[in-house]
Order: sequence, then C-alpha cells, then structure tokens
Amino acid sequence: MNEQGPARPVRAHARRNRERLVAAALEEFTRTGKDAPLDGIARAAGVGIGTLYRHFPTRESLVLAAYEHEVDQLCADAADLLATLPPDRALREFMGRLAGLLVTKQHMSQALRSGGAEESYSKVYDTIDTLFTAGVAAGTLRADMETADVVRAMGGLLRLDVAGDWKGQADRQIRLLMDGLYTGAPARAEGREPER
Repeated sequence: MNEQGPARPVRAHARRNRERLVAAALEEFTRTGKDAPLDGIARAAGVGIGTLYRHFPTRESLVLAAYEHEVDQLCADAADLLATLPPDRALREFMGRLAGLLVTKQHMSQALRSGGAEESYSKVYDTIDTLFTAGVAAGTLRADMETADVVRAMGGLLRLDVAGDWKGQADRQIRLLMDGLYTGAPARAEGREPER
C-alpha cells in the first residue's frame, strides 16, 4: 500500500508541470514564434530543461501540444456561444475566433503539418457540426448543405494575408459564407425573394 501511495501525487505533479509548460510555450510561441528558446520556456514554467524534454521530446511535440490546447479551449467555448447566441450567430462568432487562432498561430503551421493535427481537426469539425446542425434545426441555416460543405468553404480562412488586414479579410470571407448558408439564400440569389 505504501508503494502505491506516492504514485498519485507524482502523477498530479507531472500533470501540473505539463500544464505549466504548455501555458509558457503558448505565451512564448505567440510572442516570438515557434523557434523560441526551450530553456526560456522551461524557466518560465518553473521547471528544468530535463523536465521539458521528458514531457516533450521534440520542439514539434511541444508546438503541437500548445496548438491542441488552444483548439480545445476554442471548441469548449463554443458551448457558451451556443447558450448565449442564436445558432447562426454562434457559428459566425466561432468562425471569427478560429480565423484569429489560425492567423496568430501561423508560425506553427510547419510543425503542425509534420506532427499531424488530426485530433484537433476532428474537434473543430465536430464543433462546426454542432453549431451548423443547431442552425438548421432553428430554421435559420439551409438544410440542403452538409457540415463537410461548410468546412470546405471555410478553406479561405487558411489563406488570410497575415501581413495585411487579415481581420477585414476574415470578416468578408465569413460574411460571404454565412450569406450563402442562410435559409432562402439560393432563392434570394436568383431574385425570387427580397433581401432581408
């Protein structure tokens, strides 16, 4: 029994170290890019460099963990959006926040491609599905579209010009997409219904 006693605190301590490392990495990667010194990240987390490497054997694994943490938070916040906004507005807001994440984390893109972010993609896809399905059920979004169509149409958010007015670009891209998703959009486009 004594042998099992210390195991839990050690695991909890290791989990806290990992969480502090991810938080410090997020701050440093956002501020200075994915090439931020790892020893500085370890210092900011209050651990040694050996602890960092025990949790994240490569820089790419740390970059990926930091990105996944942000995606988890973004997707978790979608439930609050849906609870406080109509589904179509919740979807629009989520797209805006996703665009912000993609732009501010562009410096991580190479590591994400090489490390694989399939789990994060699945979480984003499922969140969009929840928001879009709620909009269809509320009668504000078109039922003749599928979640996969929406996700494909959002591809333009991956091509925002970071050096330019990316927020304006994102807003126009999202507005264009949402206008096409509203109920009656095909009829309005063909002039059979007046604009709302």
